[in-house]
Amino acid sequence: MPSSLLHARKKLKKFQPESEMKEPDRKSRNATRLSELYPTFRSRIARVIAELEAKGMRPRIQDGWRSEADQRKAYAAGHSKLLYGFHNVTAADGTPEALAVDLLDDDSPINMSKQYFLQLAAAAEAAGIVTGIRWGVPKKLVGAIDAAIASHDWDAGIKVGWDPTHLEPKDVTVAQARAGIRPR
Repeated sequence: MPSSLLHARKKLKKFQPESEMKEPDRKSRNATRLSELYPTFRSRIARVIAELEAKGMRPRIQDGWRSEADQRKAYAAGHSKLLYGFHNVTAADGTPEALAVDLLDDDSPINMSKQYFLQLAAAAEAAGIVTGIRWGVPKKLVGAIDAAIASHDWDAGIKVGWDPTHLEPKDVTVAQARAGIRPR
């Protein structure tokens, strides 16, 4: 099993139930998690969800905003490489304004397919968001991901990065977000 998929499965086993959710529960969870996001990022994520749902998928926001204490736990467990990241962003008054989500395939949250990862990346990129599909992939193999997305080849034999369901903005850095700058 590729190490990126093994990492994703370990992460999921710790942070979520293995079973899929009933449809009203999935929709309610997404609505709650969307409310924890900064408004412009929220609208981007809502577009990604709508696009995937239009294709018959059932995306589920596993994580949106998380406390700094929960982020430290994720870091200590090796599920994040940052002690403060886009998941931890808040307004000046402490209100959650997360700029990251982990968007799982609710029909197969533990055994997500490359097809899901590629279609998620395509929908995210169309909405001005990046995913972790390329993270840790050798540069010489990233072109295969780009080509698969460009040609809509959802069955392409690609190497998947270590956090393919993580979505974050591409127009602001973590340091900028921590300083109060938000995506337009």
